[in-house]
Amino acid sequence: MKKVVSSLLMASLLGFSVNVFAQESTELKEPTPAVLELIKKHKLEQVDFNYVKKLIGNGSRGSVEAILIDARPELKYQKGTIPSSINIPDTNFEEAYTKNDVLAKDKNRELIVYCAGFGCEKSPIVADLLKQKGHKNVKVYSAGEPEWAKKSYLEVGTVVIKSYFENNSALIVDARPNAKFVQETILGSINVPDTEFDKYVGRFPINKDEKIVTFCAGFECEKSNIISEKLYNLGYKNVSVYAGGLPEWKKAGLATTAGAKKVEDKPKEKKAEFSKNGVKLGADEGTVDGEWLKSLIVENKVPENIQIVNVLNKKEFDKGHIKGSINIEAEKLTAKDLFEKLPKNKTIIFHCAAGSRSLEAWMKLKKEKLDVSEIFYFDANVNCKDDSCKIEVNEPLG
Repeated sequence: MKKVVSSLLMASLLGFSVNVFAQESTELKEPTPAVLELIKKHKLEQVDFNYVKKLIGNGSRGSVEAILIDARPELKYQKGTIPSSINIPDTNFEEAYTKNDVLAKDKNRELIVYCAGFGCEKSPIVADLLKQKGHKNVKVYSAGEPEWAKKSYLEVGTVVIKSYFENNSALIVDARPNAKFVQETILGSINVPDTEFDKYVGRFPINKDEKIVTFCAGFECEKSNIISEKLYNLGYKNVSVYAGGLPEWKKAGLATTAGAKKVEDKPKEKKAEFSKNGVKLGADEGTVDGEWLKSLIVENKVPENIQIVNVLNKKEFDKGHIKGSINIEAEKLTAKDLFEKLPKNKTIIFHCAAGSRSLEAWMKLKKEKLDVSEIFYFDANVNCKDDSCKIEVNEPLG
């Protein structure tokens, strides 16, 4: 055991060679053959960033000309989505579709579906399911969230801003008029009304890499989107909008200046750094520390007691995969069957192309209350050709 932990700790220090490796790989510039095949099969039109940007206006729900649909799992959606998007995961389509009753009101309205980039099959799958429901104007934005995140700001859910609040890791900005701010706001936020942005621009950090989250009076309020857009254009690339705003914050029972239910000031339990078998744990539940695992993979030093499991289909696996990984197509299996197929007496780490399907595999087991104490998922973008892989670790909530 000591030997395993020692070797793992050593590998976590190898960040320099990891970055060199990543730079040598090329990013996807177009849909993979598997994704393109689905797009052609379902006769879907593709759109680009500029097309989507024009249709969503300032990003508030009331300004959009088309409905954007994020086909990734809910946690991915909460962590960062294109502004105004609704969430309809491919693995939970019927329930999510029924819940979003706005879709059934006008089946001629333009719908744009996206997911985790050019290697993600979820968007054409969901687009086809929407066409089967009678929607006549369905398109796909194949570059999806990864491209959008590099070119504009994202929308985040309550789980993200709550994490920022608890860890004091972002500047929280109320974009409503000062009178509303004084009446009630999120604890610790500052006030920069959208109509007085130029007057108060000096309130923002000098360091433009700092995280900033804006909010206002809920999903129909455009003030926070206006502030986020202005900040992004000024060079603040870590800005996001909490579209649910004060109403969603209060609905979750979180602290406001008006004395809503306060977050209990309990001492935080010290989180374990490693699992019992020596895996370095990530900040988010169920995750392995991404940079740590990336170092091990690149240096070809993954210990024998760890089994990386690629949950994609065999065709994708055969095109390229992490050296030493095995293939189990988790999506087609029940939780029990998936659990039974996993190698015994090993720590399991699920991975996929962008972190979505590996998350779903882990959640499938957890939901059925199977033992996941030594089962984790790798939240990262992984693009492999043969056994040479480009790996970009996704940022955790904390």
